[in-house]
Amino acid sequence: MIVEAVMLQVKRGMESEYEEAFRRASKIISSMKGYISHELQRCLETQGKYLLLVQWETLEDHTVGFRHSSEYQEWKKELHHFYDPFPTVEHFEMVNL
Repeated sequence: MIVEAVMLQVKRGMESEYEEAFRRASKIISSMKGYISHELQRCLETQGKYLLLVQWETLEDHTVGFRHSSEYQEWKKELHHFYDPFPTVEHFEMVNL
């Protein structure tokens, strides 16, 4: 399992609209092969800042399966216009200690 982690900055004043759009878009990502779960967290210190965490079975489920799908185009259309600057996506795996 991998975790996709994305720090998002939503344009000022668009937070409520973004959260509603994200609720709708959640149906898109949750229908994808390899999807496990996701959560969106709102920052308490910085207005418009969010943390998105998505669990995928494999890295390729996100980078190939989702990113190259028609569903991703729908996700992009629904959400990408809210971000400034555009976020960096990083992937993490569990460290077995």
